[in-house]
Amino acid sequence: MVYAVKEMFLTLQGEGVQAGRRAVFVRFAGCNLWTGREQDRASAVCRFCDTDFVGTDGAGGGKFADAAALAEAAQRFWGDGASRRFVVLTGGEPMLQVDGALVEALHAAGFEIAIESNGTLPVHPGIDWVCISPKAGSIVVQRSGDELKLVWPQTGSDPVELEQWNFAHHLVQPLDSVDAADTHAAAIDLVLQRPKWRLTLQAHKTLGLR
Repeated sequence: MVYAVKEMFLTLQGEGVQAGRRAVFVRFAGCNLWTGREQDRASAVCRFCDTDFVGTDGAGGGKFADAAALAEAAQRFWGDGASRRFVVLTGGEPMLQVDGALVEALHAAGFEIAIESNGTLPVHPGIDWVCISPKAGSIVVQRSGDELKLVWPQTGSDPVELEQWNFAHHLVQPLDSVDAADTHAAAIDLVLQRPKWRLTLQAHKTLGLR
């Protein structure tokens, strides 16, 4: 399989339970909830995405002929040292491309594998850390994992229902918008009202990381 990757880079995980951890990010091109084109945003299922996942022209991106080639590229970004290797598969929607061959190749290269997905496709069972960020209006089939990350406020999402899903951690992240004060207040209020949730912020944006 040829993998289409928008970009790949070494950084620190900026949000969620794994925040602050050194990681290689592999951002796959393409999504099933939005084309990535601004002219289609208003009619998309997910209208608030702040990520460019169109094409393969980003730094470290490209088309990788097979899983071994992609895993080798991730190793180069990690650099020396085989301990605590951590790779985050994101997008777009990574499960449009992630398959058993890639999971096997990344594990063989010594990586612990995390994924950030919208949950509309089943996550490969070999992935070590599953983070699902559900989007209102989509049909989520992956209702279990390590981390449920709810972008808030989000019309059509019901935190009470989401609390029944089988995740170790329930996180709420303020919607990144021009009305930051309002979205921060809404997220804080949700946690104060429903203590199963924890607040997570996008620290990478504050720190100027990718």
